[in-house]
Amino acid sequence: MVFHMKTTLVIDDGVLAKLRREAAREGKTISELVEAALRLFLERRPPAVALPPLPTFKLGQPKVDLADRDALYRAMEEDEG
Repeated sequence: MVFHMKTTLVIDDGVLAKLRREAAREGKTISELVEAALRLFLERRPPAVALPPLPTFKLGQPKVDLADRDALYRAMEEDEG
């Protein structure tokens, strides 16, 4: 069983007029032409390139427990002074 999803597209009037003429010329629906064009577009796209891993840093042990608000404030004040 094949399901189709209805979608609303905003298409320039000039493009839509050409699309209607082409659909009539080919004896197809506008939906068929749009779907075929989208399939071609998606098939021609280059495959996604894997991004390089993000750098990691070893900064040693934490200076303060972030859950301890008072200790965090003290550490921030020390860095300022």
